[in-house]
Amino acid sequence: MVQFRELDDRVPFARQLGESVGPIVFFNTFHVAPEEVDAFMDAWRLDGEFMQRQPGYVSTQLHRGIAGSTTFINVAVWESVEAMRAAVSSPEFQNSLSNYPASSTAAPHIFTKLAVEGICGD
Repeated sequence: MVQFRELDDRVPFARQLGESVGPIVFFNTFHVAPEEVDAFMDAWRLDGEFMQRQPGYVSTQLHRGIAGSTTFINVAVWESVEAMRAAVSSPEFQNSLSNYPASSTAAPHIFTKLAVEGICGD
């Protein structure tokens, strides 16, 4: 089962799930033992297929570190925190967490896009 840690100790993920904003970008950083990468990918694929069917889901992209890294980052876009909260709170998703290999750790966090004049748009 995946173990969770906070990405920002000052603002826990549970507090973020209580917000009412959108759209949001969800980042989840995973660390996995090299011998368990295939099992991690199987579990992540099942969760991805589940999320694609959820109201408010927009898109996701999984990234892997280079040079043999077994660090992964999931970047998902949701219409709102409420939509994502409903998906991650569902019994089906909660039960799926046991599919992840024992070495898996996850650090989830929710973001919103920022506009920085002359560099990135809103």
